[in-house]
Amino acid sequence: MEKFTLELLFQIIGIGSASGLVYKDNSLLIIGDNSGFLYEYHIDSKDLKRYPLLENPTENTPKKDKADFEAITHFEDSVYVFGSGSTEKRNKMIQINSSHKRVTATNDITNLYAALQSFGEIKAEDFNIEGAIYNGKSWFLVNRGNGSANKNVLFTIEGKNLTTDFAILSNNYKLPKIQGVRSSFTDAVLVDNSIYFLATAEDTKSTYEDGEISGSLIGSINLTTMKIDFTQKISSTHKFEGLTLYANSKEKIEFLLCEDKDTEVLETEIYKLTLDNK
Repeated sequence: MEKFTLELLFQIIGIGSASGLVYKDNSLLIIGDNSGFLYEYHIDSKDLKRYPLLENPTENTPKKDKADFEAITHFEDSVYVFGSGSTEKRNKMIQINSSHKRVTATNDITNLYAALQSFGEIKAEDFNIEGAIYNGKSWFLVNRGNGSANKNVLFTIEGKNLTTDFAILSNNYKLPKIQGVRSSFTDAVLVDNSIYFLATAEDTKSTYEDGEISGSLIGSINLTTMKIDFTQKISSTHKFEGLTLYANSKEKIEFLLCEDKDTEVLETEIYKLTLDNK
């Protein structure tokens, strides 16, 4: 068992259904799965700004229409936001300049998502990208296995781009149960040579419909062996969907987490998770 502490750090009014976050320069970049905006929250001043990711963006977009932005990552001067791919309307990858927060490219990654489904042997109804990582050479995308097939898959993608020139590797994982419900990936972040991931147990067999929450866990995957090093339950009630590195030292590693409460209330709670470093 890993020693950990989980504490509520602060609450942000104005963001709902938070699904991913990036900590950078004492600010948080946050996405919500039912919103067409990228949010920037300055921790010291508590100032919240929002930037459009789509034309005519809305908050609390109806489920059937939303782009379902579930994954966010950054590298150098760019931020990347991914739709989940769980419906045909959710196949966008948005690139944003991290300085002025303007969209620099909008990519249709339907072909990539189709290739991931084929390569990973995932049916369309079980496909649901919830986490993304980019290290300048490789992309890592995690599929949340909350469909009937429980296909928790880590994809490694390399190539010139994500639209026409890419190569794919995949690794499948059977994640632990929480209160009798199988957990599934909800986000991931790269720390040194490990991918730390969140997983939530949600009592549903659908990537589209929500279910009762049984809790969340954290774990890590060794990038050399692609095997899980550890998993640790961190909550019996929360549906954590966002994970970002906050601080890393010899003694401890700290993450910031956000929770998707699956409501239309525009408020988001940010938690700090601390793990003892061995």
